[in-house]
Amino acid sequence: MTSDIQARLAAIGTPTLSSRLIKHGLRQSYLTGPRRLVGGGALCGPAFTLRFVPARDDKAVPASYGWPGALPAAIDAAPPGSIVVIDARGHPAAGTVGDIFADRLRLNGVKAIVSDGVVRDLPGLRQVGLPVWASGTASPPSIGGLSFAGWGEPIGCGDAAIWPGDLIVADEDGVLVVPPELANEIAVDGEKQNRFELWVQKRVAAGAQLVGLYPADEKTLAEFEADDAARTA
Repeated sequence: MTSDIQARLAAIGTPTLSSRLIKHGLRQSYLTGPRRLVGGGALCGPAFTLRFVPARDDKAVPASYGWPGALPAAIDAAPPGSIVVIDARGHPAAGTVGDIFADRLRLNGVKAIVSDGVVRDLPGLRQVGLPVWASGTASPPSIGGLSFAGWGEPIGCGDAAIWPGDLIVADEDGVLVVPPELANEIAVDGEKQNRFELWVQKRVAAGAQLVGLYPADEKTLAEFEADDAARTA
């Protein structure tokens, strides 16, 4: 996906995008749990996926961080411009990423971290400055409740299915996933919906009643379409 499409999706905002995705039949696009902990603004980028499974005593050990294909290798592999999306099974006490891993991602050119679990080292993460969306913070490391299982494969994060390369949009309202093949259509529809809602807000501010206006009846839609066509011509 081009940087132009990504910028347009980020500017539209997740509430509008969620509505457009639902109208396309995609009701599981919103990631339940992640909220913004570090950083500001809105972001969009392709997903680079990391997957954890429940901890097993022979796998969730300190030495596991040095095994081939372990979490540090996945952090090193995250490509520039991506958003790291972590399937942490919503675990409330296993911090999958801390300030050192986040700084490595920042230096790699990664845009953000999204996790349905928790992160650790919050003061350090704030110093690093890489945007983070997660369900909270906790002191224990990932091996306190999880085992790392791999990267670059489909995952479930916050009850949403995410494939590598899916577009992730994150802002103050939360995080959602946009299939790349729908990105342009969703962007066009979302921009038009935002124009419509601004048009409605002006009428509400002028004293208009909501019935027939929002949601719009046929008369209102015709008025908006005429105004929108004139404005965008």
